[in-house]
Amino acid sequence: MIYKWTDANGVVHYSDQPVPGAEKIVTSSSPSNGTTFSAHASGNGSAPGAAPKKNAPPGLNYSQFAITSPLPDQTFFGEDVVSVHLALEPALKPNQTITWHLNGKQLEDQGSDTVQFTIGNLSRGSYALAATITDQQTGESLSTDSVSFFVRQPSELAPLHQRP
Repeated sequence: MIYKWTDANGVVHYSDQPVPGAEKIVTSSSPSNGTTFSAHASGNGSAPGAAPKKNAPPGLNYSQFAITSPLPDQTFFGEDVVSVHLALEPALKPNQTITWHLNGKQLEDQGSDTVQFTIGNLSRGSYALAATITDQQTGESLSTDSVSFFVRQPSELAPLHQRP
């Protein structure tokens, strides 16, 4: 369940927590990757079987907006780089930017329109990756679901481990 409301400054907000005066929006996740969704506002009077409206602020209407690589819960074993790809349809508009976050910290090395890149030199551990599109004119933003992935490194004690 998603809740939508507009604050006193006219900024539209979305949350999974109820807020007084918020509009309740019903969502259904795609079972394939969980990062895309379709939604319709409850009580919108649309006929059964009608195409649901996207849960996106005006101006941020994307038919596809999801991280397609890495896959959710994917494990990388000793690879030097992790390939990242964002499926985005239609293309990014000139007044919109993309920011990437890894474990909650913004990735500074990525351009504001980057939909594909690699991340190198990751230590062993768990990682969460997300992308946010921001419309610079309206201040509206839309984020992907966070994708978790794991990096494992070969053990120094493993007999097949080769030292450089």
